[in-house]
Amino acid sequence: MDFEKMAARVAERGSEAIAKELLKEIENEYGRVPLIFKRMSERPEILISHLLYKGAVVETSQLEPKMIELISLAVGAALKCSHCVEYHMQAAIAKGATRAEILEVILIAGLLANAAVLADAYRVVNGPTPPSCPSCDINSTGLGKDLF
Repeated sequence: MDFEKMAARVAERGSEAIAKELLKEIENEYGRVPLIFKRMSERPEILISHLLYKGAVVETSQLEPKMIELISLAVGAALKCSHCVEYHMQAAIAKGATRAEILEVILIAGLLANAAVLADAYRVVNGPTPPSCPSCDINSTGLGKDLF
């Protein structure tokens, strides 16, 4: 999504009209519009700026579009967002992902989510620790002690 072109569209037709057009484009491409985009469209500036940001991330990425959707699917799974999983699964399939690839990223998401649950619970059991990366304990004194 080109920023200058979008700015020109908004200046020419207004943010409400462009938000409606963007929702239609999303529906045409993915078959439906996610709820978060519908709610954002109630404040068109929010929807437009979000989609511009999303477009900039995707369009400047060195990753293939299918990989971006598989990563998005995995993050949605790890966050327990079934709507995100469904949406990004459909998008990944549309970009060429196989069932095997989808199942693989879900397994990886589950592996990481499980590790985060265990790490957080073990920290509670062990009591207070020095500040560190709360999910993986990187850069804290605890990492090396347990591994070696």
